[in-house]
Amino acid sequence: MAPQIPDFPKALFEELETEKLQRRFLESLLEFQKVERGSLWIKRPDGYQCIEAKGGQSEQLIGFLVPKDKPSIVGWVIENGRMTIAEPGKDKRHFKEAETDFDVKSTLILCYPLVLKNGDVYGAVEIIDTAHGGSRLNLGREYLELLEEFVAIGSIALGNALAFADQKKETQKLRKLLGGLTGETPLVGKSPAFRTALEAARNYARTDFPVCITGESGTGKELFAREIHRLSARKDKPFLVQNVSAIPETLLESELFGYRKGAFTGADKDKVGLFEAAGGGTVFLDEIGDMALALQSRILRVLQENEVKPLGGTETRAVDVRIISATNRDLTRAIAAGTFREDLFYRLNVLPLALPALRDRPEDIPELLDYFLTRDAARLRIPAKALSAQALRELRQRPFQGNVREMENLVRYLLATVPGEVIEVGDIPPPQGIAARHAAPAACPDPAANTAPDLAAYSWDELERAYALALLERHKWNVTKAARAAGVNRSTFDSRLRKLGISKE
Repeated sequence: MAPQIPDFPKALFEELETEKLQRRFLESLLEFQKVERGSLWIKRPDGYQCIEAKGGQSEQLIGFLVPKDKPSIVGWVIENGRMTIAEPGKDKRHFKEAETDFDVKSTLILCYPLVLKNGDVYGAVEIIDTAHGGSRLNLGREYLELLEEFVAIGSIALGNALAFADQKKETQKLRKLLGGLTGETPLVGKSPAFRTALEAARNYARTDFPVCITGESGTGKELFAREIHRLSARKDKPFLVQNVSAIPETLLESELFGYRKGAFTGADKDKVGLFEAAGGGTVFLDEIGDMALALQSRILRVLQENEVKPLGGTETRAVDVRIISATNRDLTRAIAAGTFREDLFYRLNVLPLALPALRDRPEDIPELLDYFLTRDAARLRIPAKALSAQALRELRQRPFQGNVREMENLVRYLLATVPGEVIEVGDIPPPQGIAARHAAPAACPDPAANTAPDLAAYSWDELERAYALALLERHKWNVTKAARAAGVNRSTFDSRLRKLGISKE
């Protein structure tokens, strides 16, 4: 009796979401062959990347990149455009590092190319047997012929979905890029924490009440303030910014409220303050938690009475402004410490907006990196650079204590220092390490020395070199074991050795 997969092609073409489609495609193939492990791979400029995997420990494989210059079954199938059957223990094409940390290894692999309607090969699908001797895979002629037909159908559906997803992503990226270059607020992210904050900001824009934005340094408080203004009825009026902690108290007072001629030495003419200049618009007071108590009472009057009195003046003037404030301080603690007025806090904090730190929205890191790489390359008028899979994985795990601002500065550094089109993991300086990378060289610490060296006296590369050499010596120059001890993939460890100029010879 001929094998069948009921409604398999129909089910694929009914699925519109790319991630669900690729998952359904792979699951159907595994169910047909009655095995539990499989993976989908896509051709990238620097190798072949896993975009979907099923089976035990499959989460470790998703995102894994097989280097283009290394032998691999998926690489062979993609480059030759032909199906193959391989025994991992005997086939030299098997890239065993992909399964280094797997408890159960592959015993037999059936791999088909993923081909577009025009004949271009864009990826591969592996159907994997882990049973002893590969006894579960059905390699009968009828099974393989039917399977090849359905892979051909599924690969067209998946290819179209991936192409559409890429096109959609490029369109969104272009819109954000144009917005960033023309002054529109470039708020980037899709994580739940970010979307919650953005939705609150959009709701606040419909009102005219004061907004108090809180969050760590670098989380984008001014960007959110600009977005609230842009979406409000005041959008055609000025948006003026004053960093409260940037200038002395006496000068800040004159900047905010203005002054009359003769109010103090050097005041040779009248000056309009920020609140008057922003008439009908928005005033953004950054680092409001650093404002002196004496000045806080004057800000309170603006909020209560909608009027200001310039320095040296005798009459008040009505003002029509919306105040958005921001701080990275805990204002409730400041109130308890007596450094911030409680009544001002309640006036400013009518609409509170807490922004998430980057560590609370790690799923946004790839999109943010892509945005900054594209935007700043366009500003510099240089070709855009891309991150390798290993480099992206490294940055997704980076702490980014300075949040989005730190990421933005890191991207600018990489654009300035990486000559090629692809940014590798070895090009990325450690956190707080950009200055150290360019410091004067010092002698490398001896890993075998009994006394503890002064680590602060050495550059990061020197310490990393000593660490790598110590690991290699301990594991008798077995790179796989050394990489495992370091807690990184073999390919990542190998890349760092090349960057450091370390080889057994």
